[in-house]
Amino acid sequence: MHPLIAQQYQTQAQKLITSEDSLNRGANNNKTVISGYGDAFYQRDFNQHQSLVTLDRAVLFVGHQFNERISLFTELEIEHAIVTGTKSDDHSSGKGDVAMEQAFLKFNLNARQYIIAGLFTPRIGITNENHLPVNFNGVERPLVEQLIIPTTWREIGVGYYGSSDRLPLNYSVAIINGLNSANFEHDTGIGEGEGLGSDASANNIAITASLQIHVSDFKFQFAAYAGGTVALGPRDSDSLGLNSGAFGTPLYLGEADMRYAKNGVGFKILGTYISYPDADKLNAAYAKNTPSGMYGAYAELGFDWLYKKQATKQFITFARCEILNMNSSIPSNGIYDGTQKQTHIIAGINYLPIPNITIKADVRLLYTGRQNPDLVINPSPNAFPYKQSDQFLNIGIGYSF
Repeated sequence: MHPLIAQQYQTQAQKLITSEDSLNRGANNNKTVISGYGDAFYQRDFNQHQSLVTLDRAVLFVGHQFNERISLFTELEIEHAIVTGTKSDDHSSGKGDVAMEQAFLKFNLNARQYIIAGLFTPRIGITNENHLPVNFNGVERPLVEQLIIPTTWREIGVGYYGSSDRLPLNYSVAIINGLNSANFEHDTGIGEGEGLGSDASANNIAITASLQIHVSDFKFQFAAYAGGTVALGPRDSDSLGLNSGAFGTPLYLGEADMRYAKNGVGFKILGTYISYPDADKLNAAYAKNTPSGMYGAYAELGFDWLYKKQATKQFITFARCEILNMNSSIPSNGIYDGTQKQTHIIAGINYLPIPNITIKADVRLLYTGRQNPDLVINPSPNAFPYKQSDQFLNIGIGYSF
C-alpha cells in the first residue's frame, strides 16, 4: 500500500488501521513495525471443468521510522505458497514467486510534501497503490488493472508527492527505470516488461505523474506515463532497427478514474489507453506480435447493506463490467487476435466482519472476439474448438494487519 493515502475507498471512505498506516502518519518514532496482507481463493472454470485453490499471495511488511523525517518501507511477497525457482504468474503451473514488492525510503519535507527513493509502486490507476484485498471488491483484482495497467507495477526510481494547502488536490511526479520491450508477450500486455527492481536496465527511463482532485464525495484522478522501452546499448539497438536512449522506442500510457462513496453507495469508473507507435520495429526485431495500441475500461457499483447498522462491519453487494482490447490497433506487421478483445461481467458479495478481514465470492462471465486461425498452432480436432464465452466461480478470503 502506498504511504500517502492508506485509505479503503470501497462503499465507505474508511481508513484501515494497520501498523503501516501508523508508520506513515509518523506515530512510531524510532520504532520498527510489522504489517502485511494476503489472500487465498478457489476458482472454478466451467469451460475447462477445472477447479483450483491457491494461496495467491502472502506479504510481510517491515518498516522503521528513524526520526520524524525519514522512514523505511519494505514489503516481501510470496506468490502461490511454494517457490520452485521459476517465476510464473500462471496459477495452473504450481510454481510460485518470491519478490520484493516495495523497498524505499521516505523523506518528509514538511507536512504536505515528501520524496521517496527506491523500489515503489507508481500512482497509476486505482489498484496499483491500493492493492490490499480488503481495498477492492471481487476475489480477483480488476482485469483491466492486471492486463492493461500491470498490478502491482513497481520500479526503482525517485518520486515527489504532495498536496495543496489551498485546493483539495494531491499530486505526484516520479522518474523510474523504463520497460524492457524484449520481454513483452502477445497476450500479457506490457506486464512482462517490468523491471521489478531485479537487475533492470537503466539505459532507458520513464516519467510518470498524477493529479488527484477531491470534490465533495467524489475523487478524480488523472495519471500519465511516458518512457523508453529498449534496454540495449546503441550498437545492439541499431543492429535490430530499434531506437535506444533514455526515451528510445517510447511507450505512452494515459489513465483517468473517478470514485464516489456516500451513505453505503460506492461507484468507480476507470479508463486507460496505451500507445506504442514503434511497435512495428519491435515486431521486426523480436517477432512478438506486439500491438501499437491497447485500451481498457471498467465501471463498478456497490452497496454496503450494513452502513447504518454497524460502524465496523460491511456487507457489500457489487457488480462490475470491464472491457479491454490488448490489440486495439496493430502495426502493418502485426496479426490481430480476437481473443484479446474481452468483456468481463463480475457480480458478487464482499463481507468484512472487521475492516482488516474480507470474505468474498463472485461470478465472472467472460466474452471474447473470435480466434484468428493464423494464430492457431494446434487446430481442431487436435484441440478443442475455441469458445468465445466462459464462466468462473470465485470464492476467497483476505487479510491485512
